[in-house]
Amino acid sequence: MAHALIFDSGVGGLSVAEEIRKLLPELRLSYVADDAFRPYGEKPEAALRARLPRLLTELSLMLDPDIIVIACNTASTTALSEIRAALDVPVIGVVPAIKPAAGLSRTKTIAVLGTPGTVRRKYVDDLIDKFASDCHVILQGSVNLVDEAERKLGGQPVSLEMVKGEIAPIFAGRRGMDVDAVVLACTHFPLLKDELKSCVNQTVFWIDSGEAIAKRVESVLADMVLTKRAKPPVIDTAFLIGPDASDMRKRAFAKFGFEKVVGLMP
Repeated sequence: MAHALIFDSGVGGLSVAEEIRKLLPELRLSYVADDAFRPYGEKPEAALRARLPRLLTELSLMLDPDIIVIACNTASTTALSEIRAALDVPVIGVVPAIKPAAGLSRTKTIAVLGTPGTVRRKYVDDLIDKFASDCHVILQGSVNLVDEAERKLGGQPVSLEMVKGEIAPIFAGRRGMDVDAVVLACTHFPLLKDELKSCVNQTVFWIDSGEAIAKRVESVLADMVLTKRAKPPVIDTAFLIGPDASDMRKRAFAKFGFEKVVGLMP
């Protein structure tokens, strides 16, 4: 049985885990949420590059995965090459779904909704130049939506007024009226997809990378020769770095198939 480690700053990677579990139901999954250092979208690039390779090395030694998924756009666009250089297992990152959004858009007006740390990266600019050069692209950063997704998974009600306010700049003015595709460039945001849809009157494609990541995991595992001995079935476990391991949060992880939740000291 192959084993994948899914890593994110918080609960956002659960949107990716859900797609991986749909496609690869037999795959053993471990999940790590770096709650102690969240939100990544407000952290300097240098701080993320210093922390993530070391942390992922420690987690790889502890959990012994066959493959690691960095289910965080900010981490992927900031430190993916450094993480890969530090590890000896395949590492899959998240790419904002700008290419499919540009292909789906009829008005050629799209938006990229991510954390401030993601939307200002040169990596995103390069994706736009490569795949959406014929589009008008609106970039919108939000840390508050990350916090709202965390609260939702913690069992708290979502503030639709806050959600609407965070995305209002995307749909403002004449350009905003033409937006027909929004890239959810933070893995937390698909967890709020119903709320996002309810806050917009016009028809919009809300596009994330979860399904594409799942297919990439399938492809990489298919090409691997797994030399480890088969292990007995193990309960899929979520490891939370920091203090946020409340009963409500444990129930939220259980809904995504992680029956056991373990708190780790930061």
